[in-house]
Amino acid sequence: MSLPEAGAKRAVVEAMFDRIAPRYDLMNRLMTFGIDRGWRRRAIAALALRPDERVLDLACGSGDLAAAAVEAGGRVVGVDVSAGMLREARARRLGCGLVRADALALPLADASIDAVVSGFALRNFVDLRAALAESARVLRPGGRIALLEVDRPASALLRYGHAIYFRRIVPILGALVAERDAYAYLPESTAYLPDEPTLRGLLAAAGFGAIAKRSLLGGAAQLVTAERTDDAAERAGRPAERSPHA
Repeated sequence: MSLPEAGAKRAVVEAMFDRIAPRYDLMNRLMTFGIDRGWRRRAIAALALRPDERVLDLACGSGDLAAAAVEAGGRVVGVDVSAGMLREARARRLGCGLVRADALALPLADASIDAVVSGFALRNFVDLRAALAESARVLRPGGRIALLEVDRPASALLRYGHAIYFRRIVPILGALVAERDAYAYLPESTAYLPDEPTLRGLLAAAGFGAIAKRSLLGGAAQLVTAERTDDAAERAGRPAERSPHA
């Protein structure tokens, strides 16, 4: 399928996730053979949460990462643009706040969050640079961010096998379980992902330091972590205390 133009991307992505929300968790388990659960636990572990720290699950979907953060002792708020995904999350009674909002305009005060986590969402943001800057704005200095995302294996053999599975098998599985177009979009949407040096540059420009990447399952996925520096707001070009909401 063709990728949406920039101006239509939010509406297309939001409608797509609304449609697939009831089958989203099942498809995640089937696509990854359940391995994604371990990836999410690793993302939360990388945040090294202390009791009652405030955690933002950005583009929370049905709430898998939010649930893991609650289990780790965090006070969690999940944010997503998809009403359908938030309905699924609320039905799970996760013990956290859930808010419908855009990653580019979070209804949270400056430096009000201790940690941000996001799972497989970077390619769905309309403006990744702005989303990272907004994450930096709501994080306190020293706050941590953990980003789970798909990746491209470095090994030629693994890359070949991954491409066949991701681009041919996953859309067929999606057609059987949920919606073919949505799971044809999934591999195509990797075109929106920056390469590692570019992503590191975007994080640094937003005001993050201590940037690190861990490859998962031979490079099929990646976990990128970073810390908010003291001058994140200035680097991102954001005025202080932009939002009065907590």
